[in-house]
Amino acid sequence: MNFSEFFASAATGEIAESLTVVSVLEILLSSIIIGAVISVVYLFTHKKEGYSQAFCVALILLAPIVGMVILLIGNNVARAFSLAGAFALIRFRSAPGDPKDIAFVFLSVVMGLACGMGYWMYAAIATVVICAVILVLHFTNYAGKKGNTYTLKITVPETLNYVGAFDETLGKYTNGFKLTKVKSVDFGALFELTFSVDLKDDKQMRVMLDELREMNGNLKIMLSTEAPAVKNFHFQ
Repeated sequence: MNFSEFFASAATGEIAESLTVVSVLEILLSSIIIGAVISVVYLFTHKKEGYSQAFCVALILLAPIVGMVILLIGNNVARAFSLAGAFALIRFRSAPGDPKDIAFVFLSVVMGLACGMGYWMYAAIATVVICAVILVLHFTNYAGKKGNTYTLKITVPETLNYVGAFDETLGKYTNGFKLTKVKSVDFGALFELTFSVDLKDDKQMRVMLDELREMNGNLKIMLSTEAPAVKNFHFQ
């Protein structure tokens, strides 16, 4: 038995008649390239307002995973309904999970369906390729931020025009920042500005805070690490 016959014998049913190992790899590689292009475009268009590394990675992973879904369904309506029923088993509650976690859930479900239908060799190939992409994205820290992300709260008097007042200082010490919330305190006598900042160097933290204190009249300033997103998903 040669190489092609071995792979052909590992698959059964109508898919084996129309697909080859080469065609499966073509589907996976093309979908990975398309997902990467979409992810890069997302990065480019979200530089100013910020982006989630996990979401950028998920954009790349979901394309080949969905490609395998369509590959398994084909023109079989019964198989499509079975696949929809399998995905309906997953229910997310409370705060959404990490997008990468969700991608892993879908990957496991799709590969499990592939094995359950008897296409274990195609599932093995897809798993190896997609997991290799996951490892490359992980070790290259794709879309990862260079500095450390913090929540910065600055209290300012009501007489200060806070719009853009701290942009120059924050731009000097951070890779990026975003004003996320403005709240009035002390019956409107003061305002509390909340920024999400990505510090270039933690050693410059004290210098940055000193400059900010000079600008806000030595009122309260608080810098804290951002709390991680809650991951909570269940099967039922």
